[in-house]
Amino acid sequence: MTARTTPLPRSAFAHWQPIQTRWADNDCYGHVNNVVYYSWFDTAVNRFLIDDAGMGLGEDWLGLVVHTHCDYFASLAFPQAVELGLRVASQGTSSVRYELAIFAIGAQTAAAQGQFVHVYVDATQRRPLPALPASLRAALLPLSLAPGS
Repeated sequence: MTARTTPLPRSAFAHWQPIQTRWADNDCYGHVNNVVYYSWFDTAVNRFLIDDAGMGLGEDWLGLVVHTHCDYFASLAFPQAVELGLRVASQGTSSVRYELAIFAIGAQTAAAQGQFVHVYVDATQRRPLPALPASLRAALLPLSLAPGS
Protein backbone atom coordinates (compact mmCIF):
# COMPACT_ATOMS: atom_id res chain seq x y z
CA MET A 1 0.00 0.00 0.00
CA THR A 2 1.32 3.46 -0.87
CA ALA A 3 1.24 6.51 1.37
CA ARG A 4 -1.58 8.98 0.77
CA THR A 5 -0.62 12.15 -1.07
CA THR A 6 -0.88 15.35 0.98
CA PRO A 7 -2.72 18.31 -0.57
CA LEU A 8 -0.41 21.18 -1.52
CA PRO A 9 -0.87 24.78 -0.38
CA ARG A 10 -1.54 27.72 -2.73
CA SER A 11 2.00 28.95 -2.15
CA ALA A 12 3.38 25.94 -4.07
CA PHE A 13 2.12 27.34 -7.39
CA ALA A 14 3.24 30.28 -9.50
CA HIS A 15 0.69 30.32 -12.34
CA TRP A 16 -3.10 30.51 -11.97
CA GLN A 17 -6.03 29.77 -14.27
CA PRO A 18 -9.58 30.58 -13.09
CA ILE A 19 -12.32 28.11 -14.08
CA GLN A 20 -16.06 28.42 -13.61
CA THR A 21 -17.82 25.14 -12.96
CA ARG A 22 -20.80 24.36 -15.17
CA TRP A 23 -24.11 22.67 -14.38
CA ALA A 24 -23.06 19.76 -16.63
CA ASP A 25 -19.88 19.20 -14.55
CA ASN A 26 -21.88 17.75 -11.63
CA ASP A 27 -22.72 14.07 -11.58
CA CYS A 28 -25.55 12.17 -9.91
CA TYR A 29 -23.62 12.23 -6.62
CA GLY A 30 -23.91 16.03 -6.46
CA HIS A 31 -20.28 16.95 -7.10
CA VAL A 32 -17.98 17.59 -10.05
CA ASN A 33 -17.32 14.27 -11.79
CA ASN A 34 -13.73 13.01 -11.76
CA VAL A 35 -13.31 13.21 -15.55
CA VAL A 36 -13.93 16.97 -15.44
CA TYR A 37 -10.77 17.46 -13.38
CA TYR A 38 -8.71 16.02 -16.26
CA SER A 39 -10.40 18.42 -18.65
CA TRP A 40 -9.47 21.30 -16.34
CA PHE A 41 -5.83 20.09 -16.28
CA ASP A 42 -5.80 20.03 -20.08
CA THR A 43 -7.40 23.48 -20.25
CA ALA A 44 -4.94 25.04 -17.79
CA VAL A 45 -1.84 23.63 -19.51
CA ASN A 46 -3.00 24.53 -23.01
CA ARG A 47 -4.12 28.01 -21.97
CA PHE A 48 -0.63 28.52 -20.51
CA LEU A 49 0.96 27.27 -23.74
CA ILE A 50 -1.15 29.63 -25.86
CA ASP A 51 -0.85 32.70 -23.62
CA ASP A 52 2.72 32.37 -22.36
CA ALA A 53 4.64 29.99 -24.64
CA GLY A 54 3.48 31.24 -28.03
CA MET A 55 1.83 28.01 -29.12
CA GLY A 56 -0.91 28.48 -31.68
CA LEU A 57 -2.72 26.67 -34.42
CA GLY A 58 -0.37 25.92 -37.27
CA GLU A 59 2.77 25.68 -35.11
CA ASP A 60 5.34 23.14 -36.19
CA TRP A 61 5.30 21.62 -32.67
CA LEU A 62 2.67 20.37 -30.26
CA GLY A 63 2.40 18.50 -26.98
CA LEU A 64 1.00 14.98 -26.76
CA VAL A 65 -0.25 13.76 -23.38
CA VAL A 66 1.55 10.58 -22.33
CA HIS A 67 0.61 10.47 -18.63
CA THR A 68 -1.88 12.05 -16.27
CA HIS A 69 -3.20 11.28 -12.82
CA CYS A 70 -5.20 12.98 -10.09
CA ASP A 71 -5.60 12.64 -6.32
CA TYR A 72 -8.85 13.93 -4.80
CA PHE A 73 -9.13 15.50 -1.34
CA ALA A 74 -12.39 17.51 -1.21
CA SER A 75 -15.56 17.74 -3.29
CA LEU A 76 -16.30 20.65 -5.59
CA ALA A 77 -19.70 21.36 -7.13
CA PHE A 78 -21.52 23.76 -9.43
CA PRO A 79 -21.81 26.77 -9.06
CA GLN A 80 -18.37 27.03 -7.41
CA ALA A 81 -15.62 28.91 -9.18
CA VAL A 82 -12.22 27.26 -8.89
CA GLU A 83 -8.61 28.12 -9.61
CA LEU A 84 -5.98 25.82 -11.04
CA GLY A 85 -2.42 26.25 -9.88
CA LEU A 86 0.28 25.18 -12.35
CA ARG A 87 3.97 24.48 -11.87
CA VAL A 88 6.67 22.56 -13.72
CA ALA A 89 8.07 19.61 -11.78
CA SER A 90 10.60 18.56 -14.41
CA GLN A 91 11.53 18.92 -18.03
CA GLY A 92 13.60 16.80 -20.33
CA THR A 93 14.82 17.14 -23.88
CA SER A 94 11.32 16.81 -25.33
CA SER A 95 9.01 16.38 -22.33
CA VAL A 96 7.56 18.41 -19.47
CA ARG A 97 5.93 17.13 -16.29
CA TYR A 98 3.41 19.67 -15.08
CA GLU A 99 1.94 19.55 -11.60
CA LEU A 100 -1.52 21.04 -11.15
CA ALA A 101 -3.80 21.62 -8.20
CA ILE A 102 -7.43 22.66 -8.08
CA PHE A 103 -8.50 25.05 -5.34
CA ALA A 104 -11.93 26.28 -4.33
CA ILE A 105 -11.87 30.09 -4.26
CA GLY A 106 -10.41 31.13 -0.92
CA ALA A 107 -9.23 27.62 0.06
CA GLN A 108 -5.62 27.37 1.16
CA THR A 109 -5.15 23.68 0.29
CA ALA A 110 -5.92 21.80 -2.89
CA ALA A 111 -9.23 19.99 -3.39
CA ALA A 112 -7.42 17.85 -5.99
CA GLN A 113 -3.96 17.70 -7.51
CA GLY A 114 -2.16 15.73 -10.12
CA GLN A 115 0.32 15.50 -12.96
CA PHE A 116 0.12 16.05 -16.68
CA VAL A 117 3.05 14.98 -18.89
CA HIS A 118 3.50 16.30 -22.41
CA VAL A 119 5.98 14.98 -24.94
CA TYR A 120 6.56 17.75 -27.46
CA VAL A 121 6.66 16.51 -31.02
CA ASP A 122 7.03 17.73 -34.57
CA ALA A 123 3.47 18.49 -35.69
CA THR A 124 3.86 16.69 -39.01
CA GLN A 125 6.01 13.66 -38.15
CA ARG A 126 4.67 13.23 -34.58
CA ARG A 127 8.19 12.36 -33.42
CA PRO A 128 9.78 13.88 -30.29
CA LEU A 129 11.54 17.20 -30.82
CA PRO A 130 15.34 17.24 -30.45
CA ALA A 131 14.89 20.12 -27.97
CA LEU A 132 12.00 22.08 -26.49
CA PRO A 133 11.24 25.27 -28.48
CA ALA A 134 12.95 28.38 -27.10
CA SER A 135 9.61 30.14 -26.46
CA LEU A 136 8.43 27.16 -24.39
CA ARG A 137 11.68 26.92 -22.40
CA ALA A 138 11.46 30.64 -21.57
CA ALA A 139 7.82 30.35 -20.48
CA LEU A 140 8.56 27.31 -18.29
CA LEU A 141 11.38 28.95 -16.38
CA PRO A 142 9.26 30.94 -13.86
CA LEU A 143 7.11 27.85 -13.22
CA SER A 144 9.98 25.43 -12.62
CA LEU A 145 10.50 23.97 -9.18
CA ALA A 146 13.81 24.64 -7.51
CA PRO A 147 15.81 21.43 -6.90
CA GLY A 148 14.50 19.76 -3.75
CA SER A 149 11.10 21.54 -3.82
